[in-house]
Amino acid sequence: MMLTTFDKTDKIFEALSCGACSYMSKRISLQKILEAVLIVSEGSSYMSPAIARKIANFYAPKKKQLPTQRQLEIVKGIFAGKSYKMIATDLFVSIDTVRSHIKNIYKTLEINCKAELIRKSFNKEI
Repeated sequence: MMLTTFDKTDKIFEALSCGACSYMSKRISLQKILEAVLIVSEGSSYMSPAIARKIANFYAPKKKQLPTQRQLEIVKGIFAGKSYKMIATDLFVSIDTVRSHIKNIYKTLEINCKAELIRKSFNKEI
């Protein structure tokens, strides 16, 4: 059983991976600690509600970040077959700005090339 002041997610997982079957914050009441000892002695595990929430949040599906409006304009330009220079001219930005946006688009969509970007755009996944 781990009774600690540390409630960072990495410390929780470190303790659990080292064999702790319970992880509690020192801020819980003595009654809850007694309850936890009894639960663990019966072969179960106990987590403070705040600790259980941290673990649940860690495993919860992450919300996908969507491209910004400006990034979508650049995607439309690429899908239309325009060069980076043409897109920059259309949007009144530098070609380096277009490249920077494309880099961020790839990161946001978790892709690696223009072909994947065009496929996602074609399949309306963006």
